[in-house]
Amino acid sequence: MTYYESTGHLLLTPVDREAPARTVRLRELGLGERADTELDAFARQVADVLAAPYAGVNFVGEERQFFAGLHHAPGAAASGYPARVLPRDHGYCPHVVVRRRALVLEDVRDFARFAGNAVVDEYGVRSYVGAPLTDRRGIVLGAVCAVDVEPRRWGLEGLAKVKTLAAELVGIIHAREDGRCASAGLTPGSC
Repeated sequence: MTYYESTGHLLLTPVDREAPARTVRLRELGLGERADTELDAFARQVADVLAAPYAGVNFVGEERQFFAGLHHAPGAAASGYPARVLPRDHGYCPHVVVRRRALVLEDVRDFARFAGNAVVDEYGVRSYVGAPLTDRRGIVLGAVCAVDVEPRRWGLEGLAKVKTLAAELVGIIHAREDGRCASAGLTPGSC
């Protein structure tokens, strides 16, 4: 575990050395700054596939995370969670991004590192499943995730589903990039 040098307190959010490069890449792709109706629809698909009340397409920057795609079950928005913008130390997507692999937390309270996260007390988050969005350059842009306020048994099936959804979304992101490149008269992947 990592501790803050100045205070000696436990650092619950991992150090993210790739954040500057990710931020540049997100700007190149036009992601992480505004809500996106296509990504909102994709988040709704994630919620449907995983039968979860909350789902998101989250891009993690240096200081914050932005849910360009967001879905919550009807009536669930009254709690204010999830917001489009969260501090980088809220939630679990930053862990997925730094680890570069999927994360399944059936009950976040079972893990000291995750139970102390602000989303547990502030919003009642109890369960999380997320997978990284790794682009063709090998940069992890963010995560696709589903969240519940009740402990959930996501199991291997839930893990496989969220990974499949992440791969599908990366394909959509690449197609958007290739389309912009072609419009500019460049070959796909070179702009």
